[in-house]
Amino acid sequence: MNPCYTLKVVTDFAASHALRNYEGACQRLHGHNWKVEVEVKARQLNDAGMAIDFKAIKSATNQVLDGLDHYHLNDIPPFDKINPTAENIAGFLYKEISKQINDNSVCVSSVTVWETERACARYSEE
Repeated sequence: MNPCYTLKVVTDFAASHALRNYEGACQRLHGHNWKVEVEVKARQLNDAGMAIDFKAIKSATNQVLDGLDHYHLNDIPPFDKINPTAENIAGFLYKEISKQINDNSVCVSSVTVWETERACARYSEE
């Protein structure tokens, strides 16, 4: 059996959005305190016994989230073109964080974006 380690970092950001092509209250301007979970998988550990330092995951995640935090998502790329749904935000974060994290030993396995305490969307490329 091959070993597999999964690490998770949880953070958050605040932003507003308005859903396009949607009938209901969420088509109007509103905001969320979004919770973001980033999961990273590794098959091996380094000499220190770690897959990757949690600080590296947090740093990469926060760097991407800085571009979203306290903004109106509809005004910033790529959400000026694609609908700023939880699903699209999760996919965007997955791709952007992967550019910074992924290497030969670790990779982002999923990103979950919580819009409320009871509603979330998870993106992975499994």
